[in-house]
Amino acid sequence: MFSRHYRKIKAIFGLTDILLITLAFIAAYETRIRLQFEKVFYLDFLVATLLLIISMLCWTAIGYWFNIYEKLDSAHPRVVLRDTFRQCALGAISLVLAEYMLRLDLSRSFVALFAIYAWVLLCLFRINFARAIGTVRREFGTAHFVMVVGSGASARHLGQALEQSADYGVRLMGFLDDEPGQVELSQAYQQYPLSRLPELLREQVIDEIIFAVDSGKLAEMEEVFLLCDEEGVRTRVVVDFFPHVNSQVYLDRLGTTPLLTFSAAPHDEIRLLLKRVTDILLAAAALVLLLPFMLLIALLIPLTSPGPAIFRQERCGLNGRRFVFYKFRSMCDNAEELKASVAHLNQRSTAFKIPNDPRLTRLGWFLRKFSIDEWPQLWNVLKGDMSLVGPRPAVPEEVEMYQRWQRRRLRMRPGLTCLWAVAGRDALDFETWMKMDMQYIDTWSLALDWKIILRTIPRVLTGRGAS
Repeated sequence: MFSRHYRKIKAIFGLTDILLITLAFIAAYETRIRLQFEKVFYLDFLVATLLLIISMLCWTAIGYWFNIYEKLDSAHPRVVLRDTFRQCALGAISLVLAEYMLRLDLSRSFVALFAIYAWVLLCLFRINFARAIGTVRREFGTAHFVMVVGSGASARHLGQALEQSADYGVRLMGFLDDEPGQVELSQAYQQYPLSRLPELLREQVIDEIIFAVDSGKLAEMEEVFLLCDEEGVRTRVVVDFFPHVNSQVYLDRLGTTPLLTFSAAPHDEIRLLLKRVTDILLAAAALVLLLPFMLLIALLIPLTSPGPAIFRQERCGLNGRRFVFYKFRSMCDNAEELKASVAHLNQRSTAFKIPNDPRLTRLGWFLRKFSIDEWPQLWNVLKGDMSLVGPRPAVPEEVEMYQRWQRRRLRMRPGLTCLWAVAGRDALDFETWMKMDMQYIDTWSLALDWKIILRTIPRVLTGRGAS
């Protein structure tokens, strides 16, 4: 289906959750006040309203966080039961946390009943969703009529995709090309000559026309585009000129000049701005909280090993920009000079990584084990050289050895932690590092950043995977 239909369906899922959570909240409250327990339970109207609003926000946020609404269309009932249980359990925990923050005295039985009722109602709706989705997908009976310009392989592939979207209200009306005929897909569709388009627009309901033709033919179809523009018919163009390019494609403008843009890295300026604001706020807060400990470590390092407390090194940042990278020194002062003598111990094909590196100092081993040596990079984050989450910054010598596909990791601002750091940390091989960095870039979202941050905390505290 079209992405706008998909967004609409997800929004309807969220609204349905709000309705069912409200019913569960009322049912749990009415049940609890009728139970003959020793402690009388009562909620003031304003308090009850506030708790209900918190529950609505938390439940739907958890649903979006765990991508629950993306699975409801085709998920197995077992998956629905599991995901809904997790959503309700976390929602109940959120309500208890809100209780402590607001200094309320909620009945534990009420919270338990609320979670159980919510789970039952949501499961009943979601498991039986297939029966109700027809109405939602058809947008309450409103069909969306589409015609395709072209009859080649690209047009046929598009036609099949439109057929599969029939349950969402999309109706393929036929094809337009130079000659009349028929296009055989799951059923036969009439192929009209392009010259008949003005007549078809007068005689039939056509909501939009999609052009699936060779790029060389687009310029010849200016009159067809102008006709659709004058009639107010929405037009789309299938951009498969470069079938092996996996970049996201979007239209931008420079002044009045339209630009078809291919982006192989995240490009949403608003979300990237929010990411940067988050980096600044969290990095600044962390620096303030950790400052006394950082000063203590800065004093201990030169006392336990001759040399400066801070190690500086040139690294590659966003799009290959060079910057000075800061760490607490965890090795002997002449570690760079000794690099050649320990090169035979390296276990990575491109990156230089030695388990239990003999150049480590005693304090340095501890600092690395719990990632304390990385704390000065919060200053890199604050400056904008790095982000809290992103591919780890590489030294220029490593970048020069990258394969071409691996260089795409430079298109994201490097980070303090990353996807492979929470998946296996130093236990993973270099090839897996690269693939997981690409996975992060291709699936990046603000929610993914927070997931990685939250998963990093226990790994750092326990020192798991570090060497």
